Amino acid sequence: MPPKKTIFVAVPLAPSFLLPGSCFRNTTKSSTLIQKRSFGIRSIDPPRQNRYNVSANLLSTPKAAYERKIAADTLPLRTGALAIKRGMTAIYNSDTGERIPCTILQLERNQVVHHRTMKDHGYYAVCIGAGAKDPKNVTKPQLGHFSVQGVPPKRHLQEFRVKDEKGLLAVGERVQASWFMVGQYVDTRADCKGKGFQGVMKRWGFGGQPRTHGHSLSHRSLGSTGNGQGGGSRVYPGKKMPGRMGGQRVTVQNLKVLQVDDEKGIVLVNGKQKPIMRVLLR
Repeated sequence: MPPKKTIFVAVPLAPSFLLPGSCFRNTTKSSTLIQKRSFGIRSIDPPRQNRYNVSANLLSTPKAAYERKIAADTLPLRTGALAIKRGMTAIYNSDTGERIPCTILQLERNQVVHHRTMKDHGYYAVCIGAGAKDPKNVTKPQLGHFSVQGVPPKRHLQEFRVKDEKGLLAVGERVQASWFMVGQYVDTRADCKGKGFQGVMKRWGFGGQPRTHGHSLSHRSLGSTGNGQGGGSRVYPGKKMPGRMGGQRVTVQNLKVLQVDDEKGIVLVNGKQKPIMRVLLR
């Protein structure tokens, strides 16, 4: 019986994107030719270049952020102090006849409690303690911390960032009113007095409703809140309404130091400050 003939049928190969990647790689050492895909899926939302982020060295690490601050020279060279507002007074300039209102700030037992270093914490800072506190009202961990540092218990503690280790004062060193000089400009930061829940007339200065023409028991109300603002039947976020007033952080910059009394720990700064309990002088 004669042998059967072998018939070869040409079968079309599958598209290249359906074949495994091993079909295009030559495993021999003599050839390094690799066939790559010549097409791809185009993104409908490609990434856009941001002109504010053109630097390739912009790293999101604490160390990189500290180096950027050092390069921009935004950190101060020395520490600040804690003060308490004692009241207000005025100074008369005999040359010009000008009456200058000023705020009386008192530094009460400011002392360095501990440091923050780049090696241990990632930044440089000086912790300043102010006031005095009865040891029986201090927790045992805090009391142990104060005893190790050799500093009496403090009522207020605050960190002040500094540029480098040259701004770190010795632990236990006192910061007196002489730390500031007449003519120097300082920044003050504190929490203003909280006034609790208040209406719109006191909180935002609204004029209120008419005293007549059908109004009864609603003379200090705010009136309509949703009409006439484009949205129609809803109240936009941020609408001025009754709520808690005061108690927020207030920062005033570039206040001139007018007088310094080192014996009493008094520093007079220009201007009228908010009714605050504790002031951070920088």
